[in-house]
Amino acid sequence: MLLRRMLIMLGAVLVVVLALAAYKGFSIYQQVQMFSAPQPAISVDAATAEERPWQGRLPAIGTLKAFQGVNLTVEVGGTVQQVLFKSGEQVTLQQPLIQMDSDVEQASLATAEAELGLARVEYERGRSLVNRQSISKSEFDRLSASLQKANASVAQLKAMLAKKRIIAPFAGTIGIRQVDVGDYLSSGTTIATLQDLSKLYVDFFLPEQAVPKLVIGERVRFSVAAYPNEVFEGEIAAINPKVEDATRNVQVRAMLVNPESKLLPGMFANLEVLLPGEQNLIVVPETAITYTLYGNSVYVIGEKKGEDGQVVKDDKGQAELVVERRFVETGERRDGQVVISKGLQAGEQVVSAGQLKLDNGAHVSIANSQDKPSAN
Repeated sequence: MLLRRMLIMLGAVLVVVLALAAYKGFSIYQQVQMFSAPQPAISVDAATAEERPWQGRLPAIGTLKAFQGVNLTVEVGGTVQQVLFKSGEQVTLQQPLIQMDSDVEQASLATAEAELGLARVEYERGRSLVNRQSISKSEFDRLSASLQKANASVAQLKAMLAKKRIIAPFAGTIGIRQVDVGDYLSSGTTIATLQDLSKLYVDFFLPEQAVPKLVIGERVRFSVAAYPNEVFEGEIAAINPKVEDATRNVQVRAMLVNPESKLLPGMFANLEVLLPGEQNLIVVPETAITYTLYGNSVYVIGEKKGEDGQVVKDDKGQAELVVERRFVETGERRDGQVVISKGLQAGEQVVSAGQLKLDNGAHVSIANSQDKPSAN
């Protein structure tokens, strides 16, 4: 009886073990089937490498400067008697701007002019006397020196009076005034800024490697933050004959006409120097490039071929697509496009989005169907 029970228990255990083994084997079989099944195609976006005319450009950043611009200051101290301009107005050449108190100088000038008149009379009298040998030659020389001294004194006082009247050194737009009537101004005090906005300079720096490409008269195109939708143009007017020691850059100055006075000195400019001539170069979207420390690469899309050299097709009769990772040499980048100088031919398709999911030889499908290649 006991033996019978033991046999029954052993049989039950054996059945359970066999059931578990069968279940585990079935699970392993399913996993093997899953891994051995062909992987679904990875969806990517594609773009075609195009050969198009490409004008070389040298990008840079610069600062606008006035054609003529100064901060007006006083040369001698004194009290402001009159302010003869309004802030922000257009002034003309030699227009009076500030009149300072000059009563003391006027009185001194009157005294000096009186002394000059007396010295001139004595000089004329002495000249007639020396011709008749009524006075000595040395006495006449003393009278001549006195006349010259009186003339110099008058000229000196007139120069001091002129410094009491500040005039515009050139025509332009004057800024906000910094002084008022009654202010005492010491030497060097700023009155206002004066800027000639009819023309502007754009000063910028370029690497020394760009020097052979720079020529006086080359066009420069730039934009400013104040007018983001407008493009302004000028021409290179000067190239500094010295490369900066610290940065190894060369300073370049372009000039442009500013008829509406829209641009102001001090504005920040994003600019490009337009190099002469165009070349036919291969370009692709910048998003197609994978940048790494050991080189830049693209994924080129092609049709999968079997061992017999024939194109492999899926169940829908379409050619299966695979990618090949190819290292390329890139050039200038602009407006979302990048120049490919080596490693790619015109007409080849590259992955423009979805590269992170790919590896060399991966099976792909193109999401943007307008860029799909035609099957053979």
